[in-house]
Amino acid sequence: MFLLSRLPARLHRGFYRLAHGIRVRVWRLFRPRLDGVRVLAIDSTGRVLLVRHSYGTPRWMAPGGGLRPGEDPILAAGRELAEETGCRLSAARLLEVRSETLHGAVNIVRVVAGRCTGVPQPDGREIHAARFFAPGELPPDLPRSQRERLPSWLLAYASAAPFSEGR
Repeated sequence: MFLLSRLPARLHRGFYRLAHGIRVRVWRLFRPRLDGVRVLAIDSTGRVLLVRHSYGTPRWMAPGGGLRPGEDPILAAGRELAEETGCRLSAARLLEVRSETLHGAVNIVRVVAGRCTGVPQPDGREIHAARFFAPGELPPDLPRSQRERLPSWLLAYASAAPFSEGR
């Protein structure tokens, strides 16, 4: 990753698109089990942070990514949010573990919600846009599964007992 980060952003984005295309073909062929995390980063006004990747679908979606072997989903959510947007996640909790199909692969997704601090700064490489949206004003091009589940996830997070800021 260090060497890729030294490339001009445009070339780096090209590598992301190439790698994603290869990854999709591998997933379709071998149908592996994937483990991931989806992050619902909520600001102080109740808006949720969504991002657009420089590869794959051009839709807005919740930040997230792969879960490392043995990695705690809440720590992974904080790591992914920081890598993709530069923001910090606190008072996070695991809301749901769900199975989704992703290009033929089984993707076990841990949905984690928490308070987001900081101003999102897309790196211009993996993420080219990041913005907060009010729950009632979500973009029309949100993936259907996220559009359907997002309101209940936000409600579940808001109605749960407060957690300490330490985690």
